[in-house]
Amino acid sequence: MPKQERADAARNRQAVLEAAERLLAERGHVSLDEVAAEAGVGKGTVFRRFGNRAGLIREILAERSRALREAVTSGPPPLGPGAPSRERLMAFLAELTGIGEQNASLLSAHEAACADHKHEDPSYRFWAQHIADLITAERPDLDADFLSHAILATFDADLIRHMRTRGPGAFTSAVQAMVTAILDAPRKQQDPSFN
Repeated sequence: MPKQERADAARNRQAVLEAAERLLAERGHVSLDEVAAEAGVGKGTVFRRFGNRAGLIREILAERSRALREAVTSGPPPLGPGAPSRERLMAFLAELTGIGEQNASLLSAHEAACADHKHEDPSYRFWAQHIADLITAERPDLDADFLSHAILATFDADLIRHMRTRGPGAFTSAVQAMVTAILDAPRKQQDPSFN
């Protein structure tokens, strides 16, 4: 049975995450010292809980994606099981791009803090695998693993900010149009000389 988190530790954790998100939204960057001061906790508390800046950023992103992960694994369709793969993929991308549009500063900080280990981040791995699984279900002839990473590569904070100048939802619409074009691309005809 997992150990229950103490109430004061849970409050401190929440205060640190909220402080980090506020600072990211205001400045686009944070240091652990600034986060500790903003949250009203000691610097040691932040270091013990998150290890380093990358650990803190990863935890914020995990918090943001937790509800989406639950909806994907056990929620109702179209995000959850039961809907056709294309419908699930578009619903998932709508939710994920929505998170991106609302949290460009967080994505930018994540890119900077976790650049060397981005593909090992649990949230990133979950997203990439889910996208790959849905692409495979819809188009088994495509390289779903590559495409899942290519789609997630569009979640660039500068690109999201640029797309926001076109209006709310522009990034979401563009990503969905790109994925629709990929899924609707003609299937390769197998060369009969290889038989």
